[in-house]
Amino acid sequence: MRRPFQRPAAPAAKDGPRINRDIRIREIQLIDQEGQNHGIVLTETAMSMAEAAGLDLVEISPNTAPPVCKILDYGKYKYQAQKKAAEARRNQKIVEIKEIKLRPAIDDHDYDVKMRAMHSFFEEGDKVKITMRFRGREMAHPDLGFKVLDRVKEELAKVAKVELEPRLEGRQMVMVLAPR
Repeated sequence: MRRPFQRPAAPAAKDGPRINRDIRIREIQLIDQEGQNHGIVLTETAMSMAEAAGLDLVEISPNTAPPVCKILDYGKYKYQAQKKAAEARRNQKIVEIKEIKLRPAIDDHDYDVKMRAMHSFFEEGDKVKITMRFRGREMAHPDLGFKVLDRVKEELAKVAKVELEPRLEGRQMVMVLAPR
């Protein structure tokens, strides 16, 4: 029985920079462990310098011609990169869009409650999507909805900016505000 030809599995692509013997370019731009630039050097010479120092030769900038390599402790370099990535993730703020629903004939007290909620959303750094819902014969008077949304826009002018002007979408009117 004959088996079909199987190609050998391709080597797994490593993530991260190439180090030591993985660097297969003839010449590189070398920076030593003290940060001194040695200019363009043969890769073999750089490898021997790294081995003599007991460190690794790490390709820092592979897309330049010739690529920039640095002599350093790869384990420490990897650890610092992970720490920096974790710090960036920790400091990242995800902006959420909160939705507030209004009606064209909203009462003053209900309006004030919604405004307080919007103020708290803006203090947290979130965007607010205001949806004005029209029912039945209210559709005959979209100008009432525009008046309410203009009032909201004027009252929040100091803390928020209009990201999406009020527009009618079917039976509802939508406006998006973002914190300043």
